[in-house]
Amino acid sequence: MRKPLTIALSSLLMLSACAPALQEVPAGVAVAPPIEWRTDLGVTAPVDAHWWDAFGDPQLTALVEKARANNPDVRIAAARVEEARATEQASRGYLMPSLGVGAEGGIRREVSPFGTAREAVVAQPAFRASYELDLFGKNASRIDAAEAGVAASMAAEDAARLAVTAATASGYITLLSLDARLGVLEDTLDARAKALKFARDRAEVGYTSQLELRQAQAEYQATAQLVPQLKAQIARQENALSVLTGELPGGIERGGRFEDLRAPAAPATLPSELLRRRPDVAAAEFRIAAADAKMRMTRADFMPSIDLGASAGVALSDLLADPIGVWSLGASILAPIFQGGKLDAQLASATAQRDQAAWAYRSTVLGAFREVEDRMAVLARLDEQEAALQAQRDAVADALRHARNRYRAGYTPYIEQVDAQRALLGVELSLVQNRADELTALVGLYQAVGGAPR
Repeated sequence: MRKPLTIALSSLLMLSACAPALQEVPAGVAVAPPIEWRTDLGVTAPVDAHWWDAFGDPQLTALVEKARANNPDVRIAAARVEEARATEQASRGYLMPSLGVGAEGGIRREVSPFGTAREAVVAQPAFRASYELDLFGKNASRIDAAEAGVAASMAAEDAARLAVTAATASGYITLLSLDARLGVLEDTLDARAKALKFARDRAEVGYTSQLELRQAQAEYQATAQLVPQLKAQIARQENALSVLTGELPGGIERGGRFEDLRAPAAPATLPSELLRRRPDVAAAEFRIAAADAKMRMTRADFMPSIDLGASAGVALSDLLADPIGVWSLGASILAPIFQGGKLDAQLASATAQRDQAAWAYRSTVLGAFREVEDRMAVLARLDEQEAALQAQRDAVADALRHARNRYRAGYTPYIEQVDAQRALLGVELSLVQNRADELTALVGLYQAVGGAPR
């Protein structure tokens, strides 16, 4: 008895030694974080769990919370987590024995040894059990892959929720900035209406030619035609925000004015902390673990499979005086010898998938550092740009005042006032855009550093 067992174990060891070795993760995948960021933002603050509250608008907060709970993309990501958990639970079943119960029966007519016909009613209920020995870790690797898949799905859900949070906050800020731009246009339209009335009064008494009147009319209409365009843009932005929150397109209530929004301090994060904070980086890392476990599982296909089986039952028949117990015990060993290169190809494919996940991880990490650096660079320059725009606005407003007075006194043509009005409108719109860029860059930076996904 010992000799056949020894031969079988020796054969198993020899077959396992013939299996190909697993390849390591490609060199160059890891990313070493820099010591410090390229841009120094000065005053920073720790990331609060509800960082969107720092903008000081209750409606922004309400929209973000609603989007985090109801956005379809977030719901899809949550459903994928449940799917991954179900896959994990199913994979654990491979480590457990398989049990079943059944019955066979029927009525048959046959010839007896004495050459006479006879009919019999037979039945055989049976209980069966089977179990696969996981000597080479195939099923354990299957569970490892499923667990990593669950973790990757959870991290992906966090990334989706963070992306929706940032999109909602940025969308609301953009909506308020469009309201502010509309206010600038309406004020400019009112000023040009007054200028048009003044030019019309002067033309009616013959003090000026029709040229200045037509110029004033043209400038008024040039501004007026911008208003419906901007209102349509506001409606589209409201529709986009409604859909982000999981609702049908519709109007959005404002919690305050654009000027009332606060600019919170930039989030304080060290480069070495970024990889632990970003949910998309975590998801990419778990995908490597899942692909690596699947590679090990594929390698285990080169190993023999050992199955144990047992069955027990009772034979019942009207030809028997008493039921007869039946049972069986057995085991089987099946080792692959020739598969036409299929196993090698499957292992090569699994290895390539692991390498793809590894390079995808590096790409995600590099993208994360770039996003942070880009937003820091933008924020560091916006203050300078705003100061220059404010100085330009003061100069243009003063120039417009002089041009208006000189025109009314008859010293200069109307075109000088028109040029000054155009310049002032452009600068005021740029100031609104600069402020919106600052706030949305802050939102983007909170997203880039990982925010508070849960």
